[in-house]
Amino acid sequence: MQPETAQKLIELNRQFYQTFGAHFSATRQRIQPGVHQILSKLRGDEHLLDLGCGNGEIAHVLAQNHFHGTYTGLDFSAPLMNTANTTQASFPIQFIEADLSADWGLATEPYDFICAFAVLHHIPSAPLRLAILQKTRSLLNPAGRFALSNWQFLHSAKLRERIQPWERAHLSAAEVDEGDALLDWRSGGEGLRYAHHYSQTELDALANATSFRVERCFLSDGKEGNLGLYQVWEAV
Repeated sequence: MQPETAQKLIELNRQFYQTFGAHFSATRQRIQPGVHQILSKLRGDEHLLDLGCGNGEIAHVLAQNHFHGTYTGLDFSAPLMNTANTTQASFPIQFIEADLSADWGLATEPYDFICAFAVLHHIPSAPLRLAILQKTRSLLNPAGRFALSNWQFLHSAKLRERIQPWERAHLSAAEVDEGDALLDWRSGGEGLRYAHHYSQTELDALANATSFRVERCFLSDGKEGNLGLYQVWEAV
């Protein structure tokens, strides 16, 4: 994928979450079962970074479960961040409006745990994904863990029906990568967003390329329990 195409897709998603952020947030009032599984393994005192934190629901859940570490959430959607900033917690908490494909605006103090739930599948092109994962690796302490989930939309016949021709985004199939898709949104109006369907093999390769080892991998979420591909990586 050419850098110009990647930037078009980033802008497409930015516009989507600016326009439909409030409607999207209304559909995300609870965290997914797979996220619960991973958060349940935390000690509770971690220095935690949440990439693509959305409306701050993870911080809300942590606050309800006696978490006593620190929490930082990053997201580029102002409507979602407006909701996130209403989160109340007894531990130090901050939300930063930041584009993961640009400067994150963070200090270099290492984190014990970083998560990116339902985020990486919205990052177009191999170079951008590698850059984000390398930055993530640099922010982890030596014993840190990175947890991520990626949308398995091709597992659902209903979601496959929502895949749109690239021409609707003024692109062609030849300009994007294998596994890329353009999906429509129909709540509060019609919108379009970019997503990439990852295989386990593809994620394993990304981990290996960015000095991680896959510690755990599982499917979860949705009626059939297969709409989210989860992995936990350890720094090596």
